[in-house]
Amino acid sequence: MDNFFMLMQGFATAMQPMYLLFALGGVLVGTAVGVLPGIGPAMTVALLMPITYSLEPTAAIIVFAGIYYGGMYGGSTTSILLNTPGESSSIVTALEGNKMAKAGRGAAALATAAVGSFVAGTIATVLLSFLAPYVAAFAVQIGPVEYVALMVVAFLTVGALLGSSVLRGLASLGLGLFIALVGFDSLTAQQRYTFGSPFLADGIDVVLVAVGLFAVGEALYVASRLRHGPIKVIPVTGGWTSWLRKDDLRRSWKPWLRGTLIGFPVGTIPAGGADVATFLSYASERKLAKGENKKQFGKGAIEGVAGPEAANNAAAAGVLVPLLTLGIPTTATAAMMLVAFQRYQIPVGPQLFESNSALVWALIASLYVGNLMLLVLNLPLVGIWVKILQIPRPYLYAGILVFAVLGAFSVNFTPIDVIILLVVGVLGFFMRRFGYPIAPMVVGLILGPIFESQLRRSLAISQGDPVALVQSPVAATIYVVLIIIFALSFLLKRRQRQFEAMVAANADAPDVVRGSAAPEAAVAPAATAAAPTATAPTREDTDR
Repeated sequence: MDNFFMLMQGFATAMQPMYLLFALGGVLVGTAVGVLPGIGPAMTVALLMPITYSLEPTAAIIVFAGIYYGGMYGGSTTSILLNTPGESSSIVTALEGNKMAKAGRGAAALATAAVGSFVAGTIATVLLSFLAPYVAAFAVQIGPVEYVALMVVAFLTVGALLGSSVLRGLASLGLGLFIALVGFDSLTAQQRYTFGSPFLADGIDVVLVAVGLFAVGEALYVASRLRHGPIKVIPVTGGWTSWLRKDDLRRSWKPWLRGTLIGFPVGTIPAGGADVATFLSYASERKLAKGENKKQFGKGAIEGVAGPEAANNAAAAGVLVPLLTLGIPTTATAAMMLVAFQRYQIPVGPQLFESNSALVWALIASLYVGNLMLLVLNLPLVGIWVKILQIPRPYLYAGILVFAVLGAFSVNFTPIDVIILLVVGVLGFFMRRFGYPIAPMVVGLILGPIFESQLRRSLAISQGDPVALVQSPVAATIYVVLIIIFALSFLLKRRQRQFEAMVAANADAPDVVRGSAAPEAAVAPAATAAAPTATAPTREDTDR
């Protein structure tokens, strides 16, 4: 009951007019960036972070949460109408949704995606509300040794699992850990890897790295592949109130619930996030379909849109469980939200529900409000989101670069920050170009100092005995869970590859090619790299 009363207090905060406006602005921006390929939630949070420094912490976190959820909703619009996923977790939606649109059923596909996202997001947020406090209550009892184990879990799972190559993921993680070491040693006050430069004495700001990787690097990568040509968007006809027929509702409500049950638990573990959840949901719906409904798969089955979209939004809520309770981000957007917490000096982890309970419950309450706002925005205003697709790409990415440079300069108001931004941006371009995931680098940069501090405390307590790191029963249990996560993750990926191969063999559309322009695809390409033929074409490919 205490959790329920705290949630009601969170609603009292989130329902204040000022916070409602911030939530509305967040979901509007999030939906827009979800619609536009190449501009994902992680990039948007990174770009807006310097601008939101003037906001109070609760308002800023509500804005970022709205962007996060809005990006999950908006990705379905381009997947269905343009066959171009706005971000990687919407790839599966394009498989059936675009075929429905070509058959004149685009309105029904958009409606089942929006309603399914609302249903799954609401149920998953309820689960988050009542599960996260118990996880935090357990986590608050852990000590330095156990925290080291948790950091190892975060490093290995994000580095090894969120990418098409384990070695590339670990290399990206190592680069992030190296950048985290630049600056003063917190214990000895000795400078490390500063090369005598006073500008590096305080370390490299994580915001500069994030904006450089997600904004500058991504803009350069998209520009390197950009082609000119008309964008053909399938029109949506009819009033939005008549989009879903009774038969559509009958076929959609079970996939909505199944997608939620698949997406939320997958989102809570570092097993690929929403990408894996959407593929698992699609495979389940395809297997469970019977009769004429089964024959429609590959030709525009509404179950193939309803289930994955529900799984997508349920996984988004699941990702917040390890983020808020353990301080472990499992996606790029979650990593950027962790940076936002750190910028406001809010300790994310076991102590969050005790030290900042008002903020965290206001955040959870805003997720309920944002879900309702998104349902209202996505159905009647779909025409506006379609018009956003007509923005010329050169103007779009030029604007991104301008905002990135202004944001980097506003961090410390020094020109050297702009130089660091450009250097990191070029590095991000080459990482994107050669398939190195960005998320492990960002996670290593964020969690590296915390890991170093806890490791030193653990070794100091044990008088330098490294065996003490695995002697704790809780730590040993965490390492066993790590092994289970690895085994489960590889099984899920194997299942995903088998399913993708089946889709590729049965696909009747020759224009299905590899790639996704969204930053999240570069961050967590587990769902795209394994099967070149099962992925919808990128915006750049369609412009050719």
